[in-house]
Parts: sequence; structure tokens; C-alpha cells
Amino acid sequence: MGQAMHEQAFAAQCAGVSRHAKADERGGRHLTLLALTLGSFCIGTSEFMSMGVLQLFASDLHLSLPQATSVITAYAIGVLLGAPLITLLAARLNRRTLLLLLAALFVIGNALSAIAPNAPALTAARFVAGLPHGGYFGAGAVVAGYIVGPHQSGRAFAIVMTGLTVATIVGSPIATYLGQNLGWRDAYLAVAGLSVLSLLALWLWIPRTDALGGAPVTRELSALAQLPVLLMMIVAAIGVGSIFAVYTFIGPFITEVNRADGDLIPWALALFGIGMTAGNIVGGRLADARPILGVAGGFGAALVVLIALALGGGDLVVLMACLFGVGACMMVAIPAIQVTLTRLAPDAPTLMGAMNLAALNIANAIGAWAGGFSISLGYGLLSPAWAGFACTLAGLLLFGLSARLLGASKTDHGPAPAETAHKR
Repeated sequence: MGQAMHEQAFAAQCAGVSRHAKADERGGRHLTLLALTLGSFCIGTSEFMSMGVLQLFASDLHLSLPQATSVITAYAIGVLLGAPLITLLAARLNRRTLLLLLAALFVIGNALSAIAPNAPALTAARFVAGLPHGGYFGAGAVVAGYIVGPHQSGRAFAIVMTGLTVATIVGSPIATYLGQNLGWRDAYLAVAGLSVLSLLALWLWIPRTDALGGAPVTRELSALAQLPVLLMMIVAAIGVGSIFAVYTFIGPFITEVNRADGDLIPWALALFGIGMTAGNIVGGRLADARPILGVAGGFGAALVVLIALALGGGDLVVLMACLFGVGACMMVAIPAIQVTLTRLAPDAPTLMGAMNLAALNIANAIGAWAGGFSISLGYGLLSPAWAGFACTLAGLLLFGLSARLLGASKTDHGPAPAETAHKR
């Protein structure tokens, strides 16, 4: 049954994976995965470090903080638009070629960010930097699936996501430190430089093979017309919002609720990132075996942690434990969401990977807004935990309803049709 699950999701891309695994050296496969992870690390660092240097470029460009947040929003808009548009326009491209083009565009966006003379230019540059985000993870998941072989699509997506989660622990804090000591432009320049190395690694270590060829755009587009696919994207956009409802307000949790030193904030952010990384590892393996359980279990466990945070977050030890827990539990669900999407639309795995990341950026906006709205209503600085609870509960309920009405639970058990398993 496990074999059928993976083949249904990645049949067209992974038909010859076992032969590739036997023919190539193991070290070569490891280098391919390293290149993919380095690329996602650069993307994650660029995204999260922008929040760390927000006050720096706001001051330099004579912006208020609300005005400066439009730069962050521009990146998210780039992700939302780029994920489907680039994936569909480049549907016929070999995944290797697509990844190289996306990595080059990402270098350009960060280089333009470093030299932007004013706020409109910086906003446009961040929009450009966001365009390749979703497409990279979609194409990267397909290449990783080809490398790791059949029956391990969840692990493949988790591998690509590892760089993003590690960026929250290492990349973003270091880039923010560079921005504070050398200037925010140098921080973006450093990310652009590292992204050049990533581009070189992708060029050297992604295999040149027709097995990673693209597909007609109509095949990718047809996936968006499927009700189960749309429902799963809504589940991701709403349910994952709790990550951002909590992450956005870690600073106030530390300094206002607990009256602790602001120096603890980077450590709290890093702890959250460590939880995300741990959850991503567990979630990748669980997604391969039981993706439905991965989504339901991750969301359900997160609800328990969010209640603990809302009720006990005034204690610093409880707060720190809950920050780790929220990051870990939600990241258990994310690889399973990706696997479920690709198994619902086996002919469009690249688009599904891109749309998953687009949905997560919608979750970013929903979670941050919900947390801020709860505070504005006077429910207190810990109320974002309840806002996150509402988001994840809504996502879990919708997921349960979808699984029952649309038969999504069959993706845990049902064998792939023979014609799907052999389709190219």
C-alpha cells in the first residue's frame, strides 16, 4: 500500500527512480539533496531576515513602521502570484532548468534589494525576490522525490523544507546580526552571494535527465478544478495560520507578558525554529506512511499546545516549551498536506508543491492579522494563541469534513490505479 501511495503522487516524475538510484553513487544523490536544501535555506533566510531588519531600512528610507511593512507584504504577494503563474508558464520545462531559472531570479531579487535607492524600489525588489519562492519548492519536491526513490514523497518534501526551517534557527539571526552591524543592504547582499553558490550547486548536482521533464500546461491546470484539491489548499491556508499568529508576537510574549529581557527574543525565535525543524523531520516520515494521520495529528496536537500557551504563557518556562511545541506540531502536518495534495492531483506535483507554499503564505497573512485583531479587541497579549487555536481548529474541522465527504482518507490506503503508476 505504501508503494501505491507514492506512485500515485509522483508517477510521471518517478517512474525510473529505482534504476537511477542503482546507477548513481549515493554521494551524488546526497549532493543533489544538499543543493536543494541550500536553495531553500537561502529563500528562508531572505524571507525571515526582512522582519529582523525592518526597523533598519525603515529608518534609512524614512518610513514609518506601518509603511515599512509594505515591503514584507510585497514579498508575500510575489509568492502568491509567482507560485501558480511561473509553475504553469514553465510547465513544459525540465525541472532542472526550471530550478536554475528560479534560483537566478532569486539572486536578482536580493541583489536589487541591496542596491534599492528608495522605498518603491525596495518594494519592487522584494516582490521580484518572492516570485520564485513557491515554484522552487514545487519543482524541488519533484526532484527530491526522483532522488530518494518511490514510496518516500513525504520525506522528499521534508528534505526540501529542511533548509527553510533551519533558516529560522541560523540563517535569519545571522543575517539580522549582519544587518545590525554592517547595514541592511549588506545583509541582502550576503544573501544574494550565498544564493549564487546555491545556483552553482544546483547546476552542478541536479541530474540531467528526461525523467524530470515537464508536462502539458493543461495537465497542471486541470488540478485546480478539482474540489478536493481546493479544499486541501483552504485547509492549509487556514489551519497553518496558528504558526504565524504565535510567531509574529513572540517579542511581546517575552517583554510584555513575562517582563523578561529583550535579549531573550532571538533565543525564543531560534527555539521556535528548532521545533519546526524537528517537526518537519517527523512529519516527512509520517506523511509517507499515513498522510491523513499526519495532518489530523499535527493539527490536533497543536491545539493542545495552543491552549497551554494561552493559559500558561505568563510563565517563561511554559512559554518557551509551548513555542517549541507549536512549531513542532504544525510542521508535522505540513509535509502531509503536500503529500495529500500531490496524491489528489498526481499529474501536477510541481503545481501542487507551489500552491502548498502559496497557501502557507496566505496562512501567514491570516495568522498575523488574527493575532493582531484579537489584541485590538482587548483580549490581552496572549490572545493570539486563542486566535491561532481558532485558525487551526477551523482547518481541522474542514479537513475532517473533506475527508468524509470527498473520500480523501483513501490516500492513506488505496492502491494507485495501474494506468497512473505507468503514465508518463
